[in-house]
Amino acid sequence: MDCHSVEFDDIRYHIQFSVRDPHSILLSMSLPTPPPETIFFDGLPFGAIEAIKAAYGGAVQILDPPKDGYNLTMKLNLSKLPPDEGQRYAFLVKVASVREVVLGAPLRIVLKHLASKTVAPDVDRLVALLHRPKESFFVIPQPEKVTVIFPMRFRDPVDTVLATSFLQEFVEARRAAGLNTAPSCLWSPSPPTELKGAPDQALSVNAGFVTFVIFPRHVEGGKLDKIVWNLSTFHAYVSYHVKCSEGFMHTRMRRRVESLIQALDRAKPDLEKTKKTSQSRSFKRLG
Repeated sequence: MDCHSVEFDDIRYHIQFSVRDPHSILLSMSLPTPPPETIFFDGLPFGAIEAIKAAYGGAVQILDPPKDGYNLTMKLNLSKLPPDEGQRYAFLVKVASVREVVLGAPLRIVLKHLASKTVAPDVDRLVALLHRPKESFFVIPQPEKVTVIFPMRFRDPVDTVLATSFLQEFVEARRAAGLNTAPSCLWSPSPPTELKGAPDQALSVNAGFVTFVIFPRHVEGGKLDKIVWNLSTFHAYVSYHVKCSEGFMHTRMRRRVESLIQALDRAKPDLEKTKKTSQSRSFKRLG
C-alpha cells in the first residue's frame, strides 16, 4: 500500500505498507514552510523528538534521515501495540494525531511549566510557533499565565468578512454564564501590546487578532492534551465554521430563489385558456 494524504491543506503524509513486512508501517510527514521567526531544529519544532518518544514509546522508531521531501519518517511496529483493545484504539488515535504531537510540542512544553507555575528554561519572552504555511502564532509565557495570540488571515475576501464576524461572536459567546471557567478570549483589529517586537510581516492580517489567556487551572490533570489540540488546530476550527456558514447561506439563497420562481410561475396567466375565451366572444355591429 502506498497512500498520500493532506491534512488541513498544509501537512502532507505518505503512508507505506508492504505484505513482506506486515508488522510495520512507514509514516512520513511534511510540515508547512516555517516563517523566519519560528525556531526549528533539523526540520522539526523544538521538543518534537522528545514529544514523539513520550507519546508512542517503543512502538515507533524515528528514522534518520527521513525520506526525501519530508521532515519526519516514523516506523510503526504493529506487534508492539497494546494488547487491550481500548488501549490499542487510544494509541492509534494518538498516531492519527501526530500533527498535534509534532507541531504542538513547543506549546506543550510551555503549558507543562505553567502547571507548576514556572517558565521553561531557554524560552524567549515572545515565542513564535508554526501555525500554517509561512504563518505563525505567538506564545507569551509567564509563571502565572500563558498568553496565546493568533494573527488571523484569509485569502478569500468573503471568508475574511465571515471570519471577522464569527470571531467577534466567538468572543461574545465566551461571556455566557456556562463558560465562566473557559480561558478568556479577546479579539482586536490591531496587534495587541504583547506583540511588541514581533516582525512586521507576522502582524499583517485581514481578520484581526485572537488572544487566549491560559491559567494553571486550564492545564491541570488531563486537560493538557485537549487544550494543546484545541490551540494547535484553532485556525482550522475557524475555517471549518466559516465554510459551513458560507454553505448554509448558499443553501438558503438557493431555496429563496426557488420559492420566488415558484411564486412567479403561479402568477403567470393561463395563455391557452385566455386564447380560447377571446376566440369564443362575438360582437354585434351597431348602426
